[in-house]
Amino acid sequence: MAQKKIWTLKSIAKELGVSNATVSNAFNRPDQLSEKRREEILASCKKLGYSGPNRAAQSLRSGRFNIVALVLPDSVEYMITDPVASDFVKGVSAVLEKNKVNILLFSGASDSIDSVCDFVDGFICYGSPRNAKLIEELKSTAKKVVTADFDIDRRASVIVNNQQAAYEIAKLALHGSKDLVAVLGLRLIDSDVTCRVYDLNDAQDKASISLQRLRGYQLALEEQGITLASDRLWNIPESNYHFASIAAKEALNSLPRPNVLLCMSDLIALAAIAEINALGLRIPEDIRVVGFDGVEEAARSVPPLTTIHQNSIDKGIKAAELFIERATDAVVIPYQVEKRQSC
Repeated sequence: MAQKKIWTLKSIAKELGVSNATVSNAFNRPDQLSEKRREEILASCKKLGYSGPNRAAQSLRSGRFNIVALVLPDSVEYMITDPVASDFVKGVSAVLEKNKVNILLFSGASDSIDSVCDFVDGFICYGSPRNAKLIEELKSTAKKVVTADFDIDRRASVIVNNQQAAYEIAKLALHGSKDLVAVLGLRLIDSDVTCRVYDLNDAQDKASISLQRLRGYQLALEEQGITLASDRLWNIPESNYHFASIAAKEALNSLPRPNVLLCMSDLIALAAIAEINALGLRIPEDIRVVGFDGVEEAARSVPPLTTIHQNSIDKGIKAAELFIERATDAVVIPYQVEKRQSC
């Protein structure tokens, strides 16, 4: 089989017996040609299999690619299955598509942004990337950067007041100084296993969402005169049922058994509720449970879950708008406390 000819602007112009500028104008500046002449050239190009001047070369010359890299905190495979992250991506996509800008999903576990930096207009970064090196690269790149759920001093950011929200939800769950509390935390440390956390050293990222939420819980506990025991804080590496169930089982089998579970995501809380129900314990009479995020399943659990609802779609929309408008605002997205029957 004969190999299909690869046309260039120069070779197609020679084939048609016209100037390079004439072919370029037919595709990019139709006002420079009569409609009849333009249609003739486009028809001839289509017949020969030439689809127009090289877009990559045009983008390199103009410095605009109409592509934004969406940096996810973890692997793309994991993040697209997370309902909160998926809603954020929906919000970003809605704005970018309307503005004819494409989106490139980029893993926060990647080695460097250098592999895509030369081919995107900038970055929207959702959460603190697992690879801390990416944070330093995002700080120093000349490209536009908007962050969501954390800040790198680039000014354009979208956040929820995680500490205040966690404080408020913990206050709902706590009834007094005799409460026995366990915290099922999310990515408190850089570990791929579910485990107890006995010490959070100074190297931890104090700006991370999880540590902000933990601080909110601690403030509520301090108000009630409650001390969180050193063996009652768990790290869960991913917000999913499998890892959360391991932590919930360990917490529920601890002695004395906790009567309050503060969960850093709704998916963690839903796994905990399932484990509590399996043991035949009553919610909220025996154990009170609260979550964080406001996923749809939270309202359908048995019993329905008390949680913080943050609108992740709106968060994504606002992050994309900041990028398109090249704004430098630090925007705080409101949240709602959803009081249900789990506490």
